[in-house]
Amino acid sequence: MPLTHDFKETIRARAQRDQKFRQALLQEAIESMLNGELAAGKAVLRDYVNATVGFQNLEKDTNIPAKSLMRMLSPKGSPSFANVSIILAALQKAEGVHVELSLRR
Repeated sequence: MPLTHDFKETIRARAQRDQKFRQALLQEAIESMLNGELAAGKAVLRDYVNATVGFQNLEKDTNIPAKSLMRMLSPKGSPSFANVSIILAALQKAEGVHVELSLRR
């Protein structure tokens, strides 16, 4: 089911005023992808981009055309690991965070 305009605006408004919320969105996107839930991860990442830097600014930071970025993060998109890495590096820089992984048993 597609998200409604009101829901997307609610996400955007909260993300603009709440740094912890933005960081939680980014973390959720990354964790979903690492856990094999690519569709969920892309959806959250797309919401994060729309609510924060926007695809035009992400294009400048990644040197990947905005339309390609939008396609990659669409439900049918199939981004390469290299492109996901470039996107995540740019978003971490924009958010001022550094993601670290740890292995757990």
